[in-house]
Amino acid sequence: MSIDTSRMRNIGISAHIDSGKTTLSERILFYSKKIHAIHEVRGKDGVGATMDHMELERERGITIQSAATQVTWKDHIVNVIDTPGHVDFTIEVERSLRVLDGAILVLCAVGGVQSQSITVDRQLKRYHVPRIAFVNKCDRTGANPFKVRLQLCEKLGLNAVMIQIPIGLEDKLEGIVDLITMKAVYFDGPQGETLRHAEIPSHLKKEADEKREELLDAISMFSDELAEKFLNGDQIPEEIIHAAIRKGTLAEQFVPVMLGSAYKFKGIQPLLDGVTRYLPNPTEVKNYALDLDNNEKKTELSADESNPTVALGFKLEDGQYGQITYVRVYQGKIKKGEELVNTRARKKFKVGRLVRMHADSMEDINEGSPGDIVALFGIDCASGDTFCGGGLNYAMTSMFVPSPVISLAVIPKDKKSADQMGKALNRFTKEDPTFQTFVDPESNQTIIKGMGELHLEVYIERMKREYKCEVDTGMPQVAYRETITQRADYNYTHKKQTGGAGQFGRVAGFMEPFTDGDYEFVDMIKGGTIPTEYVPSCDKGFKEAIKKGSLIGFPIVNIRCVINDGQSHPVDSSDIAFQSAALGAFREAYSKAKPCILEPIMKVVVEGPTEFQGNIFGSINQRRGIIASSVEDGHFSRVEAEVPLSEMFGYSTTLRSLTQGKAEFTMEFEKYAKVPQSISEALIKEAEDKKKKER
Repeated sequence: MSIDTSRMRNIGISAHIDSGKTTLSERILFYSKKIHAIHEVRGKDGVGATMDHMELERERGITIQSAATQVTWKDHIVNVIDTPGHVDFTIEVERSLRVLDGAILVLCAVGGVQSQSITVDRQLKRYHVPRIAFVNKCDRTGANPFKVRLQLCEKLGLNAVMIQIPIGLEDKLEGIVDLITMKAVYFDGPQGETLRHAEIPSHLKKEADEKREELLDAISMFSDELAEKFLNGDQIPEEIIHAAIRKGTLAEQFVPVMLGSAYKFKGIQPLLDGVTRYLPNPTEVKNYALDLDNNEKKTELSADESNPTVALGFKLEDGQYGQITYVRVYQGKIKKGEELVNTRARKKFKVGRLVRMHADSMEDINEGSPGDIVALFGIDCASGDTFCGGGLNYAMTSMFVPSPVISLAVIPKDKKSADQMGKALNRFTKEDPTFQTFVDPESNQTIIKGMGELHLEVYIERMKREYKCEVDTGMPQVAYRETITQRADYNYTHKKQTGGAGQFGRVAGFMEPFTDGDYEFVDMIKGGTIPTEYVPSCDKGFKEAIKKGSLIGFPIVNIRCVINDGQSHPVDSSDIAFQSAALGAFREAYSKAKPCILEPIMKVVVEGPTEFQGNIFGSINQRRGIIASSVEDGHFSRVEAEVPLSEMFGYSTTLRSLTQGKAEFTMEFEKYAKVPQSISEALIKEAEDKKKKER
């Protein structure tokens, strides 16, 4: 069956930790008849929320993997993707946003705009995703949706306007007033399934009129007809108001603010109406691909079934039946039995089983139309690959993947665990581009790298549970780098004479600091003193040398190697001889170029009650942090600082004890900077001691 694309919505639910987005998705599934019983996130009934289908997610009450499901609401098809709020799982948010057309930004009526809401909002802006704001938890003590709306305007710079106001707040929350129909809406029945429309309570009439006036004033800029009627004081039909709100929302110049309490079953059905009314369908969003046959020219895709297929595999998962690839179709359709090409790997494959996912259950389908989100089985691909049909060679613009900043050594306890660990790591690295693993050639240990302590903790926990694999972990290790601070010349001859042909190569030139990238090789050879075919060998030798610096054995960055002279031998010169010569030349010059150690500096944002601000400052100063700014907002303060990653281990525990558990922090990688002398000396000594031990 072909689906009317204009009746389709791809939406994400994104928010700060604990704003209640998984509870909200649970209610959405219930009201759209997808599930028949409701379970809570920290489920007392031992079931846990449908969208958090990993055991770990249920225990910790947080979302780790984004789950996708499809629901039907009043003849509209809505694909819902629940995304995690923790900064360590940023990649999950990024890859979901990549394929969404609209989003619900969930905010807590008490907490308001928190640090992660700011990060999520920045991501929504980066991908130009229109949004509706939903102020949740209006039943909590201290709830104030009006304050949250102000924060949306001030902190996020959004043109946010209420289209509903609450009837009562905190434990007196009864329902909402719809400012468009000017009716009160109550949610009757044990699970709020019956909507009752009534007159606005007399004590709210004045406030409702004022807020409606504000709303009409704000949206009159999106509709001339509405502006005219508003100025003349005429009756304004609801359709015109809806159309103006939709126009402003799609242009990302207006954010309708809705409210309720997902936990108390209030305000969800109007929110679903808002999604179908104000958020875009797949044909209203411009999507671009890069034409690989034409210099990566930007090409607009059209959500048309008759065009050749272009689809993006945005997420991989290992299910019980093998690898599942979630795919968003942008153009054309995906049909069972059809042949498509993975443009990155340049491999053809046949579409075997095609399914539509619902959290962790699925239904088989025969085709996916434009705008659809479906899943394929058993294709060999990586996250972010593009699949094309009809001879196209396109790549969807790639996702932004931040590089990992923290690493840990993992040591399996026995032979069986070692085999299982290999399987687990292979799967996790495929699923998550920010999680990497490698074997350290010196210590022969397996090292895992990720975005933060929680990120690695979750993966180690998953190894134990899903793969029954017992591992010990070594100290978390920071990804240091080495670089040089001044220019140094080299002139090195490599010669080896054994029976038969020997090895000979001479390389001369200089190395210098380079600010525009990690490494650059410059060939300034004149008069063929090094034959052309051996120049790439020198480059290869230098590349080998920068993998490991001589100070503490970390990669060398920001360096330019220039060769301007050399010498070869008609018999004894070879590729390997010049590689060895370059390696020797590099080592000779490196110590003269005053090398130094660089460490990753994190941008840390701490939020907490103002009374603990002094403690927060102290904790950052003790960790060699530099405070960039601090903002006070009533009883709440937000401190931004730059702190070396090596000082951030165990910070969450320290912060909790200093602020009675009321403050929280997020951190992301900012830059590399030079390590102070005293620490540099300690690191070098530690590296030397380690070498002695290994001897």
